[in-house]
Amino acid sequence: MDEMAIVAGQAEWRGGFEERVLAGYRAAGCSEPLARALLERAEKGIEDWTVATDGTGWIAVGLAEENGAVVGRIHDLTVPQGRAWAERWCAEHGAQRVEVRLTGGAGGGAFAGYPVRGQNRMRAAAERPELPPGLTVRPLTEEEYPGWYAAEEAAYIADIVRAGALTPEQAKEKSDQDFARHLPQGYLTPGHGFYAMEAEGRVVGTGWVNHGFLPGVTFGFSLEVHEEHRGKGYGRAAMTVGEWATRHGGDEVMMFNVFGGNEVAMSLYDSTGFAVLDEYRSIDL
Repeated sequence: MDEMAIVAGQAEWRGGFEERVLAGYRAAGCSEPLARALLERAEKGIEDWTVATDGTGWIAVGLAEENGAVVGRIHDLTVPQGRAWAERWCAEHGAQRVEVRLTGGAGGGAFAGYPVRGQNRMRAAAERPELPPGLTVRPLTEEEYPGWYAAEEAAYIADIVRAGALTPEQAKEKSDQDFARHLPQGYLTPGHGFYAMEAEGRVVGTGWVNHGFLPGVTFGFSLEVHEEHRGKGYGRAAMTVGEWATRHGGDEVMMFNVFGGNEVAMSLYDSTGFAVLDEYRSIDL
């Protein structure tokens, strides 16, 4: 690799970066409005990124603070063998961890050695999703909400810790921040729907979705089958409930996040046709 040089402006690099990101989202099946909305999210804070080149390709890096720790982020890497330079830049600027977002997953590539911490996935919902026989869906009641919230938060913290990115204490802090941001009015937060899945007169799972999350997209924050009812086919049924909720809310596409370390869920999503939009990987420095 030739000597890297930090460039003063982003103009020469940025157009190519945006096309690479858009191409990844289009390949995953995104409509053009959705691909561009996702690009806008991916470019958050781009003005503060540092861009460097060796004349053959580009590296874009940046810093963020999460839970009191400095995190380095590799936003773009097209320089062969350029990962070491990017990691060194992050370490020299005080980062304790370095993260990368891979559009479409891309199989890891230069970052195959970075553990997967999470994925965003999506699929067009069936036009008329049919719930399995014997399964019904109803709105979660306001009286049920506090118990649902406590269980949901505990499961979220456990997922974060299992993914391996944060300690239990950091995961609790992140959970508090995320729930406060997404549900500022709790049960009455506009655009959010809470559901109970019932079979044989019992609640076997719950769902939480956000309609209009992005153009034509319902985001499934949680489609949870209670532990005592797992292994009975309700996991696939929960995905149908998500599609039903998507169409019920007037959207066409269902999107959700899955944490790293949950291979069972990832296998289910692979088998049901949910494409990887973004994959997040990280290592400690």
